[in-house]
This record gives sequence, C-alpha cells and structure tokens, in this order.
Amino acid sequence: MTRIQRTTAAAAAALAVAVLPASLAAAPPAAAARAAAARISTAYVLPGDRVYPEGIAADPRGGAMYAGSFADGTVYRMRPGHRTAEVFLPAGADGRRTANGLKVDFAGRLWVIDSTSGVAVYDARSRALLARFVVPGDGARFVNDLAVAPDGAVYLTDSTRAVVYRVTPHDLDAARGGTGTLAPAFDLSGVLEPHKPTDFTLNGIVADPAGRFLLTDDMLGGDLYRLDPATGAVRKVALSGGDMHNADGLELQYGRLWTANNVDNVLTRWRVARDGTRARLERTLADPSLQLPTTLVRRDGTLYVVRSQFDKGGPLGDGTPEIPFTVAAVRGL
Repeated sequence: MTRIQRTTAAAAAALAVAVLPASLAAAPPAAAARAAAARISTAYVLPGDRVYPEGIAADPRGGAMYAGSFADGTVYRMRPGHRTAEVFLPAGADGRRTANGLKVDFAGRLWVIDSTSGVAVYDARSRALLARFVVPGDGARFVNDLAVAPDGAVYLTDSTRAVVYRVTPHDLDAARGGTGTLAPAFDLSGVLEPHKPTDFTLNGIVADPAGRFLLTDDMLGGDLYRLDPATGAVRKVALSGGDMHNADGLELQYGRLWTANNVDNVLTRWRVARDGTRARLERTLADPSLQLPTTLVRRDGTLYVVRSQFDKGGPLGDGTPEIPFTVAAVRGL
C-alpha cells in the first residue's frame, strides 16, 4: 500500500502512516555501514502495562527528562542514576485524556499536549498547573508536537488542521490561573501536498536557536517546511538524499536535524543549512529494536528515543506489547 488513510478516532490517534520511502530503503551502502556503528540500549523503564509513550522532553536547567503516556495521560520523570522513571503527573490529571508532545521551556515550565484539546502548562518543580490553552471551535483537531523559540514563544502543530499555533509569553501571562485559546500563527493547509481533510500532515516541529526560523515536517507528503516567525512566510526546504515520509519527532542541534520515523523503525540525521532553506541526509539507522519510535531528544551526544509500541495493542495495531515500556539510548548517530 502507499498511504494508509485513517478514518476512525482510534486510528486518527495513530499520527498517520505511509510506507518506507524509497530514498531511505535505498540508502547508500557506505551510509548504511556508518549507521550500523550506532549503539542502541535501554536508558529508562516506564512502569505500567499500557503506557504507549509518545513524547519526551529534557529540562534545559538540569538532568531530568519527561515522557508522556499516549494511553492515559500519565507524565513520567526520568532522572540520571535512576533506571525506572517515576510518575510525575498521574493519569487523568487536570482532565487530560492523553499526553503526547512535551517540552520544558527555559523558565522550567513543562508543557504537556493533550491531542484532543490543547496544551497544559505546569511548574516543573511544584507540579502546579499554571495555565491551559485549548483549540477553538468544535471541528476535528490533533495537537501533536511543540517547540520553544528563543524569545519564549511556544509553537504547536495540529496534524488535522495543518496549522501551527503560537503561545507568546504575553499570552501565557494573560492565561495564568485559567484558560486561553490557541491562535494559529501559520496555516499550511493550502501549501502542503494534496491530502484529504482527515489526513494527518504536520507533526514534529523545532526552533532555530538563533530565532530565525522554525522547521516542521509533513509526514504524509514527505516534505519539510521552513516557517519565518518574523514575516509569517512559509517555504519548502530543499531536501537531498531522502525525504520526511513518516517523520514524527524532530530534534535540532548545531545545524543537525534528527528525525524519528515511526512505523519504519528508522532514525535519520540531516545537515541543515544555516538559513534553514536546505537539508542533506547524512545518516540513517533502521532497527526493529526502536519499537516504533515517535519522538526523541538529544543530550550530551546521546539520543533518547521513545519506544511507543503503538503497533502492539496501541493505536496502530493489535497485539501484545513488550513489558516494560522503555526509552532507548542511541549513541553514535
């Protein structure tokens, strides 16, 4: 099959599916050999038999990391020296039905996306709920991933509406102690490759550390887009050596972009031009032990990758998951 269209609510939660792109399947032998040097191990264990983790975030102020359960909204905290994660926010906390995209901003606030409604903002020290932002209207939505820009603005993708929302520091101050509305900053619905209204498109998003641009992927169309926060301009990034089919989470550091390509069990590394207009595929790692990776974060040269197992009794297929659910450490990519 070419592209799998999901029409049920459970399948919509699957974050969209396409087949392994030929550009990745036909990776050059030399590139494949270099990728083979990467080492995959288990970094953390997530307690619970139906976790199905989706998002992961690192606290820029310290060693803690967080992962969220797509199944029930539990948020776990992972700390150096502790192999088993602890429950940071319990299932259903503050009415959240799920937890997918996660991010800790520079002020120590933990942003937790509930794909069905919007995003909740917590104090990462006290665990107090500071504010929440909801998607306007009654139509379909799937808030997916988020990025924090250097000016403190937070950008969130909506995979169903093909828009990117923005929450500014002023918006957060105004909503403190209550609820605000997510406002679209970029509408890509007329820019993306042709797709059905129910298709999943935009997924991962990252911010340039200098604040010049954002990058977000269309996992269905296989493209990467550069968004200009200053002008609102949207342009397709020129990709060489591969594409963004099935690209889920993104991570950008020092001019390199890493992707987690979920149903392919693939991680890739790209070299991104300084102006964000071009990207070249450098490395590809394909390994079934990634167990359908959805998001990733890089710390001290190691990629921490969520093993979602969505295809093992989760939103992407029947079966029995391997217990415990885990977060992988990938070195050498």
